[in-house]
Amino acid sequence: MNLKPGFQKYIPFQPQPITNRTWPDKVLTQAPVWCSVDLRDGNQALIDPMNLQEKLEYFHTLLDIGVKEIEIGFPSASETEYEICRELIEGGHIPDDVTIQVLVQAREHLIRRTFEAIRGAKNVILHFYNSTSTLQRKVVFGMDCDGITKIATDAADLIYEMAQPVIEGGTNLRFEYSPESFMGTEMDYAVEICAAVLDHLHATAENPVILNLPTTVENCMPNQFADMLEYFIRNLPGRERAIISLHPHNDRGTGVATTELGLLAGADRVEATLFGNGERTGNVDMVTLAMNMWTQGIDPKLDFHNINKIRDMYERCTKMKIGERQPYVGELVFTAFSGSHQDAINKGFHYMQDSGTDMWEVPYLPIDPADVGREYEPIIRINSQSGKGGAAFVMQQNFGYDLPRAMHAEFGAVVQKESDRVGKELKPEQIFQLFDQEYLSVPKTYQLERHSFQEDARHGDASQVEFVGEVSYKGHGMEVWGEGNGPIDAFFNALHNLPEAPIDGYQFVDYKEHAISSGSDTQAVCYIHLKAPNGQDVFGVGKSHNISRASLRAILCAINRSLRQEA
Repeated sequence: MNLKPGFQKYIPFQPQPITNRTWPDKVLTQAPVWCSVDLRDGNQALIDPMNLQEKLEYFHTLLDIGVKEIEIGFPSASETEYEICRELIEGGHIPDDVTIQVLVQAREHLIRRTFEAIRGAKNVILHFYNSTSTLQRKVVFGMDCDGITKIATDAADLIYEMAQPVIEGGTNLRFEYSPESFMGTEMDYAVEICAAVLDHLHATAENPVILNLPTTVENCMPNQFADMLEYFIRNLPGRERAIISLHPHNDRGTGVATTELGLLAGADRVEATLFGNGERTGNVDMVTLAMNMWTQGIDPKLDFHNINKIRDMYERCTKMKIGERQPYVGELVFTAFSGSHQDAINKGFHYMQDSGTDMWEVPYLPIDPADVGREYEPIIRINSQSGKGGAAFVMQQNFGYDLPRAMHAEFGAVVQKESDRVGKELKPEQIFQLFDQEYLSVPKTYQLERHSFQEDARHGDASQVEFVGEVSYKGHGMEVWGEGNGPIDAFFNALHNLPEAPIDGYQFVDYKEHAISSGSDTQAVCYIHLKAPNGQDVFGVGKSHNISRASLRAILCAINRSLRQEA
């Protein structure tokens, strides 16, 4: 060989000339007909192909998802594939509204064996193919276009002849033809051979043939494929006789885009696999395509509400692993580490709750995780890149503590310091432990031992509250009394009246309380924001079955934390 160096040895794709293209102005409004090719195309790409039980489990999962056309295999390829086809038919696994699809090369003995394999089935698509591309004609077959067309039409004649008694016997048998390597075929020749096959299969508008146009190996940009497809459909005689089907692969990493643009260009049907398993870089990903439609308000007619269960089945049966960033299903796709992302997501959730909107409006989350059976808890995860709101979100979503916004920065700094120290992500339990250490279990320099309030409302609308109780300082108890215009004010005044180590100089800034449940144990939690004598903001948290005690504990927590910081 005497190849050119590097990139120079590759032949650039030659775009199909087309005028007045219409697909860029189209909008997707409905789902295509879906056909799963997991059990054939996906299976043949596995290191260890699925056995009968694995295929059966996979098949029934596809039924649960709602797939109505399923390519079950290549029954003429091996005895194993033949027996799996027979088990699906004879074992009663196929619902009456589901069509199985079988693949066969355009070769006589394989076609005859395939007809044996499908006997007794109610709904069948017989899918035959031969390669038509310029490269395959030159390198593999050494044939001109007439020779390639004869392979296809001879197969079509045989299939049509053998199909008549099967149809008369009650089988709903339909035909599908694939000019394999369609994307590497001159479009005028692709039109010619497909039109010939339609004629030989006696296709009509009432009994159309599926023309499956495979992107067998991606070789162009998605917009160029859409041009090819629109050109093909425009020039195909008797377009109404054909259902245009796509079978994209992902060699350039643009299988999803190729499919979406192909649908804009006029395709009716898509052959795909769950999570994109297939030869080389894979087939197009059915889950991504369907959920992309879901996010645009289009019902994909497929059910992925329990995507974790589907993923588990897939990984178990195929022995393949789904990547952490795989759209919609990957472990991390609904997770935010970045501080700005966390803050926006947190605000989005609050906006949804406060506004009562009936639309999904959360920044950075294009889909409600609940729509695929995912949960909110893992959305925000904490590492050294996380911001002040991330830890607060975790505390609310995982543990029910709704920290006031002014407190986010203080607790966020505590969490970030620990994340920097350990050098890795902090789990929710670790974050709660930090919260407990910082607020709930803070050393109690001052501690409330007992208390009571008495309210006197004799002075018109105004009322005076009297606090009586015992507060200990470093373990030494002191009787204390105070009066004010409310419980908190009365308690502050009581602390000022302590006979030893009186507390003074703290200003009340804000107060927040809410109920928190832990199993059947419902308690009140209170947050107090004070301004310390040195001018610094300080927060305290108190928790109790009694809301008054929770607020008093929160005040002492803030004061004790302030004293700890000064020490």
